[in-house]
Amino acid sequence: MARKAAAAISTLLPAVRATLGGSSRRMMLGAALATLTVLAGMGLLGLSGWFIAATAIAGLQFASALAFDVFAPSAGIRLLALGRTVARYGERIVTHDATLAALAQLRERIFRSWAGGGNIQDLLRRPARALFRLTVDLDALESFYLRLLVPAGAALGAAIFGTVVLGTEAPWFGISLGVWLLLVGVAVAVEVIRRSRQLAARHALFTERLRAQTVDLVSGQTELVMAGRLAGQCDALQRTDRRLARIDRLLHGLDMSAGAAYGIAGSLTLALVLLGVGVLTDQGRLGTPGAALALLIALTAMEPFAALRRGALEAGRTWLAARRLSPYCGDGDVAPPPRASLEAGYAISLQQVSVRYPDSPVDALRSLSLVLMSGERIAIVGSSGAGKSTLMAVIAGELIPHEGVIRSQPHAWLSQRADLFQDSLRDNLLLANPEATDASLWQALEAAGLASEIRALQAGLDTRLGEGGLGLSGGQSRRLALARLLLQPHPLWLLDEPTEGLDAATAMDVLARLDSLGAGRAWLMATHLQREAALADRLLVLRSGRIEAEFSRGSTGFEASLAALRRD
Repeated sequence: MARKAAAAISTLLPAVRATLGGSSRRMMLGAALATLTVLAGMGLLGLSGWFIAATAIAGLQFASALAFDVFAPSAGIRLLALGRTVARYGERIVTHDATLAALAQLRERIFRSWAGGGNIQDLLRRPARALFRLTVDLDALESFYLRLLVPAGAALGAAIFGTVVLGTEAPWFGISLGVWLLLVGVAVAVEVIRRSRQLAARHALFTERLRAQTVDLVSGQTELVMAGRLAGQCDALQRTDRRLARIDRLLHGLDMSAGAAYGIAGSLTLALVLLGVGVLTDQGRLGTPGAALALLIALTAMEPFAALRRGALEAGRTWLAARRLSPYCGDGDVAPPPRASLEAGYAISLQQVSVRYPDSPVDALRSLSLVLMSGERIAIVGSSGAGKSTLMAVIAGELIPHEGVIRSQPHAWLSQRADLFQDSLRDNLLLANPEATDASLWQALEAAGLASEIRALQAGLDTRLGEGGLGLSGGQSRRLALARLLLQPHPLWLLDEPTEGLDAATAMDVLARLDSLGAGRAWLMATHLQREAALADRLLVLRSGRIEAEFSRGSTGFEASLAALRRD
């Protein structure tokens, strides 16, 4: 049992450490302000009760009324009231600012981890899961600090405060109250966590499933109708929704039960303190003002523990999120996969490289060897699924082979689609070279054949694009991607079907520019189009993850393989 607990803690620690470590000082300050708010509230109520009782008793006699100090307690009440307001305001600002800052740093760390070899390909196959990690799972981690650690600190402070205040009247009285508060308050929270953990985790899982099924229904309506599966998809969505509603009802019931438990515990605390007050009053050790102070402190002592209820209900969801995100929360930047040094004159050298996807029983690339010389152009051809894109991803570092050695020069990659973002044209270009000047950007746009069209825009380089590059045509997006390629002064180009989806005229213009601007650079190009493969010096035919044939320009096999490719 202890071994399982230690293993679970070690699994969750990276995410917890990453969440708390980014803004630890501000988080500690926020927790301190939350505790100060609770203590000021308890002190305000207790001092007010003491002051009212003491004033009433002092007013019974003229001499005692004249001798009674009204100003010191009044000043204390005002100070506590103002302090509570300021502490509450500061606590809300500091805790939420610290949490948002920590989550922002955690997002950056996760993005850096995802950029490591192999992670991005897995995420691309499960985009809904990646979106869920970046939204719901990350948001769930804030509960650990805001709804568990902060209320726990405030509750501990309340128990200590009650122990000290009542302990001034009688040590046993204060210690009894503190022990009672900790035992009952923590026990209820632990029981809520125990009973809600599986429910909260299932709630998160069914929420993820519901979102994925909804996206599938909305985005795939046509395909579902054509396949006669629309009604089945709707039924599956309704079943998931009903299960989620059932879990919501169970969690709501636990919430109500926890609230009732803390209410009963608060009443019992007040009753037990009343008994203790009666004993001390009967012994003559406690007066009426002190009794009022003790009762009012007891009245508020359980409230901070009740604040743990929401965090306890979400503990299962937080635990699941931490377990999911911990593998991506390593310290520091993700190191690139190790690569052997490359001999002079070589652009790429692969020796017996094998790659297998996590969900596949067979290798996507099998003992593949390849040599590309500096300044040489190779086109990889083959049917869909032969392994062309996998080979490109391995050389680019997005996939890590389980066997073999990879050597390559620094490279620039032009993929099948232009990855453009909802930002300005300038910032989309600067992704390729953050140090580039506007003059360099215009030079790259001119070489890509896009400068005149950008100059015609009112905002020029400051023109904002929509999501996915909305606002540019397909040809303009490809030319912008080409400009980004040119902004990277690397000796090796990786081109993955660079003109796929373009009309013939635009494609020929883009290829002509690639041919001219890529002179002297080494090319490795995955293609199934004649117009692209015609620029190569060698053709490699890939089938089932192996190089089946190799043909040099001018050979009969080269011409035959070229003729077998698609014309446009």
